[in-house]
Amino acid sequence: MPFARITGTGGYLPPRIVTNNDLAADLAARGIETSDTWIVERTGIHQRHIAEPGVKTSTLATAAARAALDSAGLQAGDIDLIIVATSTPDFIFPSTACLVQANLGVGGAAAFDIQAVCSGFVYALATANAFIRSGQAQHALVIGAEVFSSILDWNDRRTCVLFGDGAGAVVLSAAEAPGVLATRLNADGRQQHILCAAGTVEAGKVTGDPFLRMDGQAVFKLAVNSLVQSARDVCAQAGIAIDDIDWMVPHQANIRILNFISRRLGLSDERLVVTLDRHANTSAASVPLALDVACRDGRIRAGQTVLLQGVGGGFTWGSVLVRI
Repeated sequence: MPFARITGTGGYLPPRIVTNNDLAADLAARGIETSDTWIVERTGIHQRHIAEPGVKTSTLATAAARAALDSAGLQAGDIDLIIVATSTPDFIFPSTACLVQANLGVGGAAAFDIQAVCSGFVYALATANAFIRSGQAQHALVIGAEVFSSILDWNDRRTCVLFGDGAGAVVLSAAEAPGVLATRLNADGRQQHILCAAGTVEAGKVTGDPFLRMDGQAVFKLAVNSLVQSARDVCAQAGIAIDDIDWMVPHQANIRILNFISRRLGLSDERLVVTLDRHANTSAASVPLALDVACRDGRIRAGQTVLLQGVGGGFTWGSVLVRI
């Protein structure tokens, strides 16, 4: 039975940067008070990238996919599985993965989307690992991509300051030695109400509330408790002590959540990869974007053990433990 290993990473961020001061000025024009200090103290975010109107998730995903293919030294035709994790697809259907496949100029490989909100990339990576371990794929493109700005209520400072747009990708390839050491996925649909965008299209009209809504305190508590336990479970499954983790690459939601998790696991802040300050919360894109940044700047190196974690609406959470 083959193993699966990450052989390439890639990322893409829209060129438009919106700082906290930019956002505060825009909100002030609408009669809503906020500031750079208020945002930084509560979230750790300084800026975010926002896609221009009309730019779709598939465009960001394709750019990240091409960067990951270059990193892996592969061509698009080498890929026999494409999975896109997103909560902001271009269309109801076809899937964003099929659109990325078309943008890459290839066909024939399996292509589909996964919807697990901010846990989406971890869910997609675990799924691709199962395909490769079972021999159904040799090279998989696993992408997290979002244009979250399209579902934000820009009059709600509790949510609109938190998110950004972007895409991250990895190539996962069959290998003789283990790369993906263990995976752990969980969900609790009873908590769906604490983080949701409950609108839908019915008879050609939007029904319900199409904007993201969040109970911040409930999300905070459940995120910390769930990810701490998930980390312990996935390490136990792999037979690895938590202290043997070289890097933790968590979902980039809130700096307080990240710090709480690392401290409860006994991991120093120096082993925590943080891109939240520059990217904000890019939902399914946040983990692969952070992984790509840390791989390209040399922090994460071959042979190191990395814990990837996601948590999001559904309520979903999960961990993937990998050796680079």
